[in-house]
Formats: sequence, C-alpha cells, structure tokens
Amino acid sequence: MSNKVIETDVVIIGAGPVGLFAVFELGLLDMKCDVIDILDKPGGQCAELYPDKPIYDIPGIPEISGGELTKSLLEQIKPFNPEFHLSTIVSELKQINNDLWEVVTDSNKIFHTKVIVIAAGGGSFQPKKPPIDGIDDYEGKSVFYSIKNIESFYNKEIAIVGGGDSALDWALTLHKKSKNLTLIHRRKEFRAAPDTVNKVMKLIDDGSINFELGQVKELVGSDGQLNKIICKDKEEEKEIKCEAMLPFFGLTMKLGPVANWGLNLEQNLIKVNTETFETNQKGIFAIGDINYYPGKLKLILCGFHEGALMAQKAHQYIYPDKKVIFQYTTSSSKLQKKLGVK
Repeated sequence: MSNKVIETDVVIIGAGPVGLFAVFELGLLDMKCDVIDILDKPGGQCAELYPDKPIYDIPGIPEISGGELTKSLLEQIKPFNPEFHLSTIVSELKQINNDLWEVVTDSNKIFHTKVIVIAAGGGSFQPKKPPIDGIDDYEGKSVFYSIKNIESFYNKEIAIVGGGDSALDWALTLHKKSKNLTLIHRRKEFRAAPDTVNKVMKLIDDGSINFELGQVKELVGSDGQLNKIICKDKEEEKEIKCEAMLPFFGLTMKLGPVANWGLNLEQNLIKVNTETFETNQKGIFAIGDINYYPGKLKLILCGFHEGALMAQKAHQYIYPDKKVIFQYTTSSSKLQKKLGVK
C-alpha cells in the first residue's frame, strides 16, 4: 500500500527561529506550511542547545532565552496552523515537473509542494567530543554537551571545559548556583567576546571561579556518575572534584542530504540570490545560517529579514495570477483578521 501524499503550499526544512518566523510571513500571504525537523521539538539550536541562555540582539526585546523565543514564535504562528513533522529528516528530493517538487522523509512521509524553504541552520549538528577514554559511559548522566534544564546543575561540583563563548557564558551563568565551578582550558587565552572574557577573568581573580590550565585526561566515577576528573598540564596532573562536566568544544555541522540536491554551494553553505533568497533551483529557497551571500551575518534577525523577502517570491509560485499587495499588520484589517485580532 502506497503512502498518502501530503499536498501543501510550502515545505519548510528546519523548525528553528528562522523557520518558525517564515511560517508567519508565508501565512500572511495565505500559504500553508508543513515544517520538517530532525529534532523532537521546534526551536532548533535555541531549544536544543541553549534553552536557558539569554539572547540580547532580538530587536525590541532587551533579553530573552532561547526557550522563551521559541515559545513566543510558536504563539505568533498559531493562527496559520502549520503542521510539524518532527524527529525526521528529508532523505530524498526530486522534481516532478517544472512547478512541483516531491519531498520524502526517512519516516516515509511524501510531500508534493511548489516551494521548499531550507532553514536548517548549519545543517545537522553534533557536538565535538573530547578524546577521553570511556566518556560514552557518562554522557547524558554526568557529562553533557548542552544544558536543557539549568536547575539540574544547581548546588553541584561543576567542571566546564573549553575557552569559547559557550564555555564562558555558562561559567558566568552557573557560578552563583553551583556548589563549586572549575573552568578548564588548555591555554590561558580565551576565544570569547572581550566583555565576557573580562567578566570571567574578574571572577577567577576573586576566587568565584576556579581556573585550571590543561586538558581533561581521565574520568573517575561509577555507573555513569562522575566524582572526579584528572586534569593534566604538561607533566603535572591534578584531581578535581566533579559531579557534572560540560565540554564545550563547538559543533560539527554537516549539510547531510542537502549537499546532494544540486544546489550551488559556497563554503559548505547554500548560495542564494539576495533579492529573493532563492537558490539556483526554481522554487527552492534558503534562509538563515545555512545560506551564503557576500556580507552574510549569522544572526537570527537577519534570518527574519530573509524570510520576509523569500515569502514575496514564494507567493508568485503558489498564486502565479495573483499580485501581492503590500500591507502593514498595523493598519490592514485583512491581515489583522488572519491573525485573530479583535
């Protein structure tokens, strides 16, 4: 028995902030969206890696966490009733005719659509793991590559390993709530934002954060629970009490199946036309961190802008005989009706 084909106006690949806001912009122009994501919930990296981490550069919002931003975006797109297809990945893409694409997922869902929007961040992402024997036994129990529930780290002996933005940001966030926090880095110099580095150095100087120069060579514990780690600098070894270790060595980004879809790539990213954010394939757009163009900035607010322009061009494919009349949500009663404004 063949699977039922899901016919939709737009398939969005990626349910991060940029993909979610694309639902809003497309919805204002009467386009129905189905959203596919490899994760088990919407929000992308914001929800998976940084749900409690504050974001400071969303226009008009001085501070918001990744989790709160995701919640707000989901509330904003409710009027458009997008369909989410989670914990799945697009495994196959083929052109049926000049105006129609077929999208197949690894869960055997089949979509027919005129427009595909790739908003998959950096593609499929995985944390870079430190080369420590036996680390797999502790992962998810006392070794974590992301923080999903910040309260589970309160009043614990914590070791944060790394010298980049994530390591230092979480050191600043957790040092007041932890029983003891040790920051471990192989160099004295950090690779984070200067203001963050200055704040961390002050806390190290006054003893609020412990700093150890070196690399973690051994984990000591039982049944997945750490009780100490062995840190080595040159020939000197030191034992550090530790109930939870957070290695932040960055992420390995892979385009995955996207790389085989005949799209023009630059630096492992998808090249786009900046007037419409369309790729070299008719009806396929790329917005957010996954695209490339001269001057590109990997900011959420830039992805929002790209989504707005993309929607204008997408409308031409869905309604070829209907002209887009630009309207403002502040003054258009038609748009306000779509949003449920009373």
